[in-house]
Amino acid sequence: MIPIKKEAMLVSPKDIKPTSSKLEVVGTFNPAAARLPNGDIILYVRVAEKMKPGSVEDKKYFYTPRCVGRDTCKIQFDKFKKEDVKMKSDSDIVFKDDTKRLLFLSHFRRVILDKTGFKIKSIDKKPSFTGLKTNGELGVEDPRIAKIGDKYIMTYVSLSRQGNISTSLAVSKDCLKWDRKGTIFSEQNKDVSLFPEKFNKFYYTFNRPESGFQFTPPHIWISSSKDLSNWGHNRPLILSRKGKWDYERVGAGPPPIKTKRGWLLLYHGVIERNLSSPVIISGSSVVHTSASYEVGAALFDLKSPRNLIAKAPEPILSPNKNYEKTGYVNNVIFPTGLVMDENGEDLLLFSGGADSVTTVKKISLKDVFKAMKKA
Repeated sequence: MIPIKKEAMLVSPKDIKPTSSKLEVVGTFNPAAARLPNGDIILYVRVAEKMKPGSVEDKKYFYTPRCVGRDTCKIQFDKFKKEDVKMKSDSDIVFKDDTKRLLFLSHFRRVILDKTGFKIKSIDKKPSFTGLKTNGELGVEDPRIAKIGDKYIMTYVSLSRQGNISTSLAVSKDCLKWDRKGTIFSEQNKDVSLFPEKFNKFYYTFNRPESGFQFTPPHIWISSSKDLSNWGHNRPLILSRKGKWDYERVGAGPPPIKTKRGWLLLYHGVIERNLSSPVIISGSSVVHTSASYEVGAALFDLKSPRNLIAKAPEPILSPNKNYEKTGYVNNVIFPTGLVMDENGEDLLLFSGGADSVTTVKKISLKDVFKAMKKA
């Protein structure tokens, strides 16, 4: 692990009022981040709102939220006969044909930070970016923002009954008003992070497709496009090998940052760790293990972004604060925003903590490089 110079929890569910009396805020996490021309930092924080227990449920029906507005999110609560549902969890209902509907709905809330990235200047009182009837009717999740030229490009997960879990794209000149361009990667593909620069007239992005049939665990791919809409030249990136901490599951984090040594990508990986004290049973010691989302680092060639040149063999960051260890999903650091500190030597990493809160960590770029070895 590398040293953390400074860290803090920025936004929690108590900071956001529910958009409906039938919903409760359970998470404010996985933020996109960008530095504005005046030096302030803007975040788009994912706000997850879950059906409040007993709010609309009755003896015969389950209810789930959906956006039905074309220009703004007007929430409708769809009802389903309980006799058609074979299982209900804390987050969804599963029908007899194994399809499901979520009991929560996510939107993005704009947060303005000062230049240091540690002080909140404002939080929008209403949803800043929502799902619509034609784009993300079942919610929008986990945005990333890259500034390319004079435009801000946001990629985000869009959920719908027909498109399932896909990735959409929106463009803005000021990082405030967004022009939606629709789906760019279809089901199931997420963790899409754009390079903030073109290469020989091509845009490049990391992404993470999945399927129900696997020869290997899910891993990161890299794709290119001339117009941000049509993506091809897809190639998987082999970051790890069997037995290593990040072999089972990885996904790109924030858009990569350009450094003198190469393009730096911070990503998440999932590892099984001993996360609690031993429990003594009949004289034997039983150690509990659980999945932990941690942060890895990889470096790619400045001119050929498909070429991996260095990588940290172990995680550079792990859940260490209570707000990362305990929450809606325990033991999670999910990195989604990365901004260079004003001193030009440190990084400000914005993440989701335990799928519940938004956090910031200040780390040294030199320490990240020290943790790496040639690929």
